[in-house]
Amino acid sequence: QVQLVESGGGLVQPGGSLRLSCTASGIIFRFNAMGWYRQAPGKQRELVATITSSGSTNYADSVKGRFTISGDNAKNTVYLQMNSLKPEDTAVYYCKLVAGLMIYWGPGTQVTVSS
Repeated sequence: QVQLVESGGGLVQPGGSLRLSCTASGIIFRFNAMGWYRQAPGKQRELVATITSSGSTNYADSVKGRFTISGDNAKNTVYLQMNSLKPEDTAVYYCKLVAGLMIYWGPGTQVTVSS
């Protein structure tokens, strides 16, 4: 059984930085991609950034130039470095793993940007 565990969320002031981590455990037969999504109160879950097994990345326009996604295939871990955070980045951030035909989600970690 595959499980995802996120860490690194918290409270930060506008302009600050946070680094999220997500580690996948269990037997993963075919890793395709991992990524980060977020959901703010009253809004739908949206894509933040993704990275494929070959290292290709994709970002939402709202985070380009501020967020960086990276991965460590050997550790089944993906990171999201978030810089220049804004209040509108406040949300629960979810990690997603695509492995073959299977999709897995983490429980989420809260990120709050406020002074």
